[in-house]
Amino acid sequence: MAEPITTFKDFKLNRQILNAIEEQGYTSPTPIQIKAIPLIIAGHDVMGVAQTGTGKTAAFVLPLIMKIKYAQGEHPRALILAPTKELVLQIENNIRNYTTYCDLRHIALYGGVGPKTQIENISEGVDIIVATPGRFLDLYLRGEINTKQIKTLVLDEADKMMDMGFMHQIRKILEVIPTKRQNLLFSATMPSKVIELSEEFLEFPETVEVTPQATTADTIEQVLYQVPNMRTKINFLVHLLNDELFNRVIVFTKTKTTADNVFKYLSRIDVGEIRVIHSNKGQNSRINAVEEFKNGNVRVLVSTDVASRGLDISLVSHVINFDIPTLYEDYVHRIGRTGRANNTGVAISLSTPSEVYHISKIEKLIRKPIDIKPLPSTIEIAKTDVAERQEMALEIDRQKRLENPDFKGAFHEKKRDFSKEKTKSSKKRNFRKGRKK
Repeated sequence: MAEPITTFKDFKLNRQILNAIEEQGYTSPTPIQIKAIPLIIAGHDVMGVAQTGTGKTAAFVLPLIMKIKYAQGEHPRALILAPTKELVLQIENNIRNYTTYCDLRHIALYGGVGPKTQIENISEGVDIIVATPGRFLDLYLRGEINTKQIKTLVLDEADKMMDMGFMHQIRKILEVIPTKRQNLLFSATMPSKVIELSEEFLEFPETVEVTPQATTADTIEQVLYQVPNMRTKINFLVHLLNDELFNRVIVFTKTKTTADNVFKYLSRIDVGEIRVIHSNKGQNSRINAVEEFKNGNVRVLVSTDVASRGLDISLVSHVINFDIPTLYEDYVHRIGRTGRANNTGVAISLSTPSEVYHISKIEKLIRKPIDIKPLPSTIEIAKTDVAERQEMALEIDRQKRLENPDFKGAFHEKKRDFSKEKTKSSKKRNFRKGRKK
């Protein structure tokens, strides 16, 4: 019977890697690492399901470094694919930390910047490539990447890659790398598209699941406040940020426009340093904003779901869902930015009447109710204007039709009645005209 694993030494990692782990301050492996690392070192294909913040990046990076060992040749021997630039940079940073005492060469490839520097770095020789699917395929088609030596493929955040429409690009990449290789797939959830993909390229995989899919960490307190409209959301957000306990906060919005509007509003009042990131922001701007937030120089980071995955930032005190995500798995990833590495955190969600539907779906996904708290009496409850009220009513009608295709909708009924009234009025006018003649 195998001895239980309690320390990183039990994985039989080499001394260089163990020294780097100690420097990072890690003393004992997490459950996903305990289950996955021995299987990966043994050469198995692995499908790992683990919630965000459980240490799954190290679960594949550590055995990968152990397997490659040292710099060799000019061409990459391992490829790690991730859905966003932020996650690519996060993984590469992990590799950098764990290879402090190794001579392994690694590079991050992502869009949003010119390829010239990335191409130059590839030409100098590389052992591990971390890339978004689009940029990797672009540089391969240019003839800048030789894939013949790739022996390990890792797909991280596979569910997000499927949501972002990368299936076609991933299949193209699978066609141009050697078929004889080790495959590793990691995902926080396992929807049907991810299962379909895993069946295409994993060979007799070992499945590692440390928690049920879409489980939220016990270290996160989840709270819901029901608000009538957008203006009241803003008032409540300001109220929250006036509390000093909210010392490192990520505010998530659904759209880039809302993110910019929230940022501009908060910038006009004294709530500390604020930055905003979304896909329209330049790559350097996004990287700098995240680094300032990590270093504690920025108190509030306003973001779309571009930051819901891959940001390993310790001591985030609060996550605020200014908008409720309509891709329900993103709720798990958003709130996973807090309560990391056994620290506690608070996730606060603000829901208008038209977002209650999404809350019910999220609660079904995470298999637990979210505590509802009343708005403090000091919050100014703004009046809902006509346009927003109509927009919410239309959205609620749409949601009801999703549940019941026969539902006609309040606006449908009103439109029909209005049409009848219009016909009656027209008949009356014609009758009066006839009498005058």
